[in-house]
Amino acid sequence: MNTENALIYGYLLDGRGGGNALDWDAIDAWTPGQGLLWVHLDSTVAESSSWLMKKSGIDSLICESLLEQESRPRNVLTNDGLLLILRGVNSNPKSEPEDMVAVRMLISEQRIISMRYRKIMAMQDIHQNIETGKGPRSAGEFLVMVAELIADRMGNIISEIDDNVDELEDAVLTAESHDLRTQLSGLRRATIGLRRYIAPQRDVLARLLHERIGWFSDTDRAHLREVAERTARFVEDVDAARERAAVTQEELNNRLSEQMNKAMYVLSIVAAIFLPLGLLTGLLGINVGGIPGTESPWAFSLVTIFLIIIAVGLVTLFRRIKWL
Repeated sequence: MNTENALIYGYLLDGRGGGNALDWDAIDAWTPGQGLLWVHLDSTVAESSSWLMKKSGIDSLICESLLEQESRPRNVLTNDGLLLILRGVNSNPKSEPEDMVAVRMLISEQRIISMRYRKIMAMQDIHQNIETGKGPRSAGEFLVMVAELIADRMGNIISEIDDNVDELEDAVLTAESHDLRTQLSGLRRATIGLRRYIAPQRDVLARLLHERIGWFSDTDRAHLREVAERTARFVEDVDAARERAAVTQEELNNRLSEQMNKAMYVLSIVAAIFLPLGLLTGLLGINVGGIPGTESPWAFSLVTIFLIIIAVGLVTLFRRIKWL
């Protein structure tokens, strides 16, 4: 079985922030006494599921959970370790951040197995940290570091959304309405997509604080509590941004309705002025005998002046009754 393409990262952590890169032979030969093992696999490669089912020694139900493509954030404490699924913003090129990507992890005191279908930057950051000697020193630190890195990128995206809402609130009275409608719809879709996963992730992190996990130290728990509180604030910020976007869209709709009403009002006034004028000119234009002034050279001028007087009178009347 060729599993080279399935393995993204494989490390034996040294407990000091660094680690030694491992290939499949070293991973298969690993024993718990050697130290903490981290294996990061690409779930899109068929060999990943084959290795997980046949060689990892993990219960088949846990393997299915790790390989599940569509999953919401959750945590389950099992005999094989802590099954943890988290979601991070999508930082891949040509992707929408709210299309959040999942990382699935099975964490125990001696071994960490993580899976992904799409590239998640948090794992790449941990890889770089290990290479520079700043990586996790224990399974608890690994969990906390993943949660922190995911929260950092999440915070950047939510800050951008807040800034965009601020700009739209300022521009709602000056910018083109069609552009604003498109931007507001995009923002509301983004907040809905983010909240769909951030809210359950907040609950997952909060539950982890109360789980009885032997390898999870008090220091790790304190750091995770900070991440959980940040995630809870993210949910509040997303809700606030969505409500502000809704209020801005309502204000925009009111503005468009007001513009439309004003235009219809002007057209109604114009119609009211020209309606009697059109009636008179229609009567004078009928092709029958007896129309007064047909023989007079001054008739057209007199009729024109008369129509002007009527128009001016109507405008004066409309202004007096405050229609204009």
